Amino acid sequence: MDRAPVTFKPVAFAELDGWAGDDCAAAFRAYLNSCRKAPRRDAACTAALALGDEAGCEAARAFFEKYFVPHAVEGGAPGFVTGYYEPEVNGARTRGAQFCVPVYGRPDDLVTVASETERARFNDRVTGFRETAEGRVPYYTRAEIWAGALEGRELALLYLDDAIELFYMQVQGSGLVHLDDGSNVRLTYAGKNGYPYTSIGKVLIARGEMTPDEIDMDTVKAWLRADQMRGRALMEENKSYVFFRTLSADEARDGPLGPEGVPLTPGRSLAIDTEYIPLGTPVFVTVADLEMPDGCPFRRLMVGQDVGSAIRGPQRGDIFWGTGEAAGAIAGRTRHAARFHVFLPKP
Repeated sequence: MDRAPVTFKPVAFAELDGWAGDDCAAAFRAYLNSCRKAPRRDAACTAALALGDEAGCEAARAFFEKYFVPHAVEGGAPGFVTGYYEPEVNGARTRGAQFCVPVYGRPDDLVTVASETERARFNDRVTGFRETAEGRVPYYTRAEIWAGALEGRELALLYLDDAIELFYMQVQGSGLVHLDDGSNVRLTYAGKNGYPYTSIGKVLIARGEMTPDEIDMDTVKAWLRADQMRGRALMEENKSYVFFRTLSADEARDGPLGPEGVPLTPGRSLAIDTEYIPLGTPVFVTVADLEMPDGCPFRRLMVGQDVGSAIRGPQRGDIFWGTGEAAGAIAGRTRHAARFHVFLPKP
């Protein structure tokens, strides 16, 4: 995919509608999480670490105004945001009559030829392969894996009770699994088979099964459950298949993780296209048609801490809403035009 011509135009903080009323302390804590995992600390991260977790709203606002300049994004596709979340699902450590849907870890024969943090950039081609006697071939598709291509290789981390819930956990990239023994396990993205991601919602719209106004996660799930064979065939239209790994207790303590191991913060973590915006970058996101509980539109400083195959473009974002059913309900309804102001470090 060719890089779209994009420029970043500096603007004053006073031009950010809603900046003065935002909870900058919450944004600062999310930014601090990125700084703690940053491979190389710049002046802003060094100052943030010195300021620490207890920074109040005004101190946090002063920090961002001291170390960054907001930039309006000009060029590329119009701004657009969706939402995602961490599903809660039911599972077991051993296969049984109820829990029979395997959640696979990353296979050792999967060869990925694109960086995981640049999945969106390469979502128009196959990037996952396996070596055979005849040479390198594309990895198994979702249909082939569901048909048993990975059976017998001891790759199953856990077993779920519902293939549709596994599908959506793969789309979201993480999951909190409530096990039948009463314990909980967090799973996180560990790679994918390398096929481009296909939105089954868009497939339903293209076929005339639903209109764009009707599409949300609940209506699509209901459509899938209404006819098991029909539902499976639709899910197999998305050849992309995600593998997971189990987080340790320490890793899982603060929630799901982004690709750099940064804990995601509900309402403050943003999945972005790293072709245009580096991970760890603050981004002020304005979504005029997304009303928050206080009745005001969504105008909030967020931090680019995640990526996704469908997140392509300089003003394309995915808002992380949190864990569980309530977060999923908000995520499923988040499809709005948006405006991005990217915070770039002062020279």
